[in-house]
Amino acid sequence: MKPETPPALNTDFRAALERLRAAGRLRTLNREADPDLEIAALMKRLDGTEALLFPKVKGHTLPVIGNLLASQANCEAAFGVDYREIRKFVARALGSPVAPQHVAKAACQQNVHREFDIGRLLPVLRHTEADSGRFITAGIVVVRDPQTGVYNASYHRLQLLGRKQTAIKLDFGRHLRLAYEHAQKLKQDLPIAVCIGTDLAVHYTAATMGAQMPESADELAVAGGLRGSPLPVVKCITNELHVPADTEIVLEGKMRWQGAVREGPFAEFIGYLSPEGDAPVFEVEALTHRDEPIYHAINGYGRETVMLRKYVMEASLLKALQASVPIIHDAEMTAGGLHRFIAVLSVRKTSPQQEGLQRNAILAAFATLKDLDLVIAVDDDIDIRDPVDVEYALATRMEASRDVFVIPDARGHEYVRASNNGVVAKLGIDATVPFEDKARFMRASFKEVEIREAEWLK
Repeated sequence: MKPETPPALNTDFRAALERLRAAGRLRTLNREADPDLEIAALMKRLDGTEALLFPKVKGHTLPVIGNLLASQANCEAAFGVDYREIRKFVARALGSPVAPQHVAKAACQQNVHREFDIGRLLPVLRHTEADSGRFITAGIVVVRDPQTGVYNASYHRLQLLGRKQTAIKLDFGRHLRLAYEHAQKLKQDLPIAVCIGTDLAVHYTAATMGAQMPESADELAVAGGLRGSPLPVVKCITNELHVPADTEIVLEGKMRWQGAVREGPFAEFIGYLSPEGDAPVFEVEALTHRDEPIYHAINGYGRETVMLRKYVMEASLLKALQASVPIIHDAEMTAGGLHRFIAVLSVRKTSPQQEGLQRNAILAAFATLKDLDLVIAVDDDIDIRDPVDVEYALATRMEASRDVFVIPDARGHEYVRASNNGVVAKLGIDATVPFEDKARFMRASFKEVEIREAEWLK
């Protein structure tokens, strides 16, 4: 049977902004705002509400857009579909990549700068007083691995160092770090391009991690799969890389294979300051941008950072679990778990022979997403998107001596301070009802009635 072709979806950055505006999900500040601490503070103060546009930025001519994808409502407005459809697009992208389309001319190269000062040209924010400097936070790094030749796109923060230099944070286990290590073995600088304000399909592709995005996956092609059409790309001015053609701003250059600088601290998504550490240097050789570009900023300790991965992780989790454990109905990466560390699985048992598969699913979830520290399985009559209903399942259907199990010394995320440099015990909770007891645990039901607001006195 021929696989289903992903429907076409316009994921262009400016088209997304127009959809946000049309849906009433874009709030504009009608005064000047300071990129030094103030804009980030406003983004944090209004976190989870509308996207925020700052058209008047102190010391700069470029506007700043923040909190772009910081809530479910924003994500749905930006894509023009609901969250279930977003997850379908992500899932289809993982299995149906579409090769990019090379173009000769592109909006992202309407303006080319070879002599510039990044900090003067771009309204790069300083987020908190404890940060070590100004950070580019929404930059998606495009690289071609010098050993495998495969394209990768991923988020990495960049700390401004000088006119044309930044430090670049490399986390362990990430594909950019692997490509950089391959370049080091060859004793070669690594060409990269940093895209700021780019196609939403690339945003979501760059947020995909783990088993669902192996080193062999071309992430520009995966972005095409999400769009349902080839991603237009253009060759960089100073190197052989190709970048999304409609990107707002592109930094072209190379990571020096030798030497390191101290980078950080910076207020990261987990709520703490990440520590200072060594980082390679990114030498920026050209800065290109569209006419009247928009600078995209992500608050490190903000909901956009974690919302970017929510639907990607849910789609990845469902794809893996439903292939191996057929009773899985749905999955929710919870807000309190930063859409990364806690998952709730909805289970639909239809026979006694399926008893126990919910625990297999919990174990499979830990294997699929290494950062998960807690997985809860509940029956499909529980609303997994309602924390109160999930707590109800824990309160009435979970018996700790038999339904809680611990996996010691497993790999998690190194930013979790309760862990030992990322090594942590993982907790599984089976809050499902045994199949033979379903009738005994059935909740009371009420007659469905129509509610007319006009009938009620106020």
